[in-house]
Amino acid sequence: MLEVVKRKQDVVEGIYRQDSGLFLQTRKGLLRLKPLNPSIVRVTYTQRDAVAGTCGVGILEEQDWDGWEYEEQETKVLLHTEKLVLEVDKRTGSIRYLEKGGRLLLAEREENSRELEEFDSYKTVIDENTKVEEVETADGIKRVIREAGSVFDRKLYHTRLHLKWQESERLYGLGQAEEGLLNLRGSVQYLHQANLKIAIPFLVSSNGYGILLSTGSTAIFQDTQYGSYLYTEADEEMDYYFIAGESMDAIIKGYRLLTGKAVMLPRWAYGFIQSQERYESQEEILEVAREFRERGFGLDALVLDWCSWEDGMWGQKSFDTSRFPDPEAMTKALHEMDVHFMLSIWPNMSKSTRDYGEFLEKKLLLPASEIYDAFDEKARELYWKQVQEGLFRHGVDAWWCDSSEPFTPEWARKVKPGPEEMYTAFVRDAGKYIPAQHVNAYGLFHARTIYEGQRAVTDEKRVVNLTRNAYVGGQRYGVILWSGDIYASWETLQKQIAAGLNFCASGFPYWTLDIGAFFVKKGEPWFWNGDYEEGLSDLGYRELFVRWFQYGAFLPVFRSHGTDVRREPWLFDSREAGFYDALCSAVSLRYRLLPYIYSWAYRVWKEDKTFLRMLAFDFLQDEQALDIADQYMFGESILVCPVTEPMYYGTGSRALVGIPETRTVYLPEGCDWYDFYTGERYGGGQYVEADAPLSRIPLFIRAGSILPMTEAVQNTARAAEAEVEYHVYAGADCRFTLYQDSGDGYGYERGEYTLTELVWEDERKMLFGNGIQQTERVVVHS
Repeated sequence: MLEVVKRKQDVVEGIYRQDSGLFLQTRKGLLRLKPLNPSIVRVTYTQRDAVAGTCGVGILEEQDWDGWEYEEQETKVLLHTEKLVLEVDKRTGSIRYLEKGGRLLLAEREENSRELEEFDSYKTVIDENTKVEEVETADGIKRVIREAGSVFDRKLYHTRLHLKWQESERLYGLGQAEEGLLNLRGSVQYLHQANLKIAIPFLVSSNGYGILLSTGSTAIFQDTQYGSYLYTEADEEMDYYFIAGESMDAIIKGYRLLTGKAVMLPRWAYGFIQSQERYESQEEILEVAREFRERGFGLDALVLDWCSWEDGMWGQKSFDTSRFPDPEAMTKALHEMDVHFMLSIWPNMSKSTRDYGEFLEKKLLLPASEIYDAFDEKARELYWKQVQEGLFRHGVDAWWCDSSEPFTPEWARKVKPGPEEMYTAFVRDAGKYIPAQHVNAYGLFHARTIYEGQRAVTDEKRVVNLTRNAYVGGQRYGVILWSGDIYASWETLQKQIAAGLNFCASGFPYWTLDIGAFFVKKGEPWFWNGDYEEGLSDLGYRELFVRWFQYGAFLPVFRSHGTDVRREPWLFDSREAGFYDALCSAVSLRYRLLPYIYSWAYRVWKEDKTFLRMLAFDFLQDEQALDIADQYMFGESILVCPVTEPMYYGTGSRALVGIPETRTVYLPEGCDWYDFYTGERYGGGQYVEADAPLSRIPLFIRAGSILPMTEAVQNTARAAEAEVEYHVYAGADCRFTLYQDSGDGYGYERGEYTLTELVWEDERKMLFGNGIQQTERVVVHS
């Protein structure tokens, strides 16, 4: 008969306070609770003799804090701060997290809540036996390791934290996924990097807390019949931060305290950015810019997608002189039209390029690859040196860091793999080049390359980095994330709304997408999956593009991009229903709202606010609002309700009949709402049918709001000079801070800006504020 080996339990056998932490020695391991302020506690658990103590990837060095106490009772140990109580069961080591008043925020599983499984981690050995194959990918020719030796590196843990969510609790965040879920309860989320996925291991709860995993490895969230837990693939120890907050904003503020403030983008980055795959020459770019200006269609930046380099020189950081004979003259001409210039750059370089040769000579590439080692400081310095000498000195204003998750094995498949298969393939393939404990973090270090490099050269241009991937802390490097190479369908449009909301609930304020989707048609392989074979000739696609454009006008960054069809807005002009007119209306409204938008950019930096706000940010007590995935707040005043179903045309220009030009909108409870277009006032806590003709996206303004607006203009420079009109939506006392600065440079860090404080007294129906002149217009909606 087999003899059972009794399982060890985390029975607490010793308790001591040391180095600003509370240590609990159990029969199975060592648990450290380290409060960092009244609302944040770092929890570390190891089965070794001591905790490592180092901060995780992307997390700032922490300051010791002693404003807490603990007490030992018969069956539990209590750690107290001004706002929290952590209750540790002495029999099991499991923790309950409570507010000071006793309300339960979160509980771990009663027994074996923390599981560590030690394993041997190996690193790849490149020698004469290594077999490498060159593969043509969407991101250029890449070298793929097919066979290689390995050598033992270190002992690591698989970690698993078992948790008990409360029945009504909603969970958000964890970066960006493509499935369209808002509330992540009842699902499995694989946290690895991919073209259509951005992994951020930060989970936010409607119950008043967030959990930030201190890991650079891949991870899994699970809440199914198989259990509820957070799993990490490869770590030195289990390490995470519990962040309590009375609101979603407070939880995000805690995340940024740990990982860094979001920086301000230049004012122009909040205007319209025109991109497509691809502009091919200097003259074409200038012709497009001139056409925008002649038509009076708002524009602040044009983008040069891949192949700025000579043919066959993928990733070389210089211009092909046959197509861009004078790039400095080009950027100068663009700047004279108040148009900025963004350029795509890549972390991989063809072997035939000078840039690759320099990295190879200095041994600053990832193993057996053409990808620079962004984890190495010297490699980051060399990469920026090449960017500066070949591109930035010619007047480039912004960067598009494409393929910043340089390992996307799913894109080598003809058929789309399932989520678990994608996860496994990423762990296997990326792990050949990057240590398992850092495999998710390449995009963070690539962003650091650009930010630190440009800031070392000049303070006159704020860093703008449109990138497909980043990681914890990336917000401090001036990144704008976009959702990858999505395909054109109404279903995709709808799912993208939830994707962006969860991403911004993960602590990152700047997110956007390819308006109209990257792929429009169907083809091989699986990702070429758009519904519109006829492209722009299909009136169904034109309608979808208009609705996508209207939605994009209410994202933090407003950008059109894609392949298969040209994307200049005037190409949507036709004799049929007013597609082009609808685009004009949307871009004009974006520019009219610039004072509101730029003031919110200030709050994102100064107050750690979030632009793109799922309704849980502002209506946490409204149960219905917590599950709505197709509406959101743009700032705290504007309720945005994108249209996500066709009203006029199906695919193939098939006319639709009998579909009302409305969409159902939920108006959250707790305040009144104004229809932005008609001024009609509604009570909150109800569903209404909002008019939604092609010409507009349904918008409602929260009663008790001040919206500073200007006239419609062609770019943000003119908007900054235009007279401000203050629209007050009566119904409650309210405040607004109007922010103004030079529009670029880092003077804002030194206080070089102007604040106009506006106060509306609802009972007296009067607007007060410093800096307001009697000549300025105030429009009151009541």
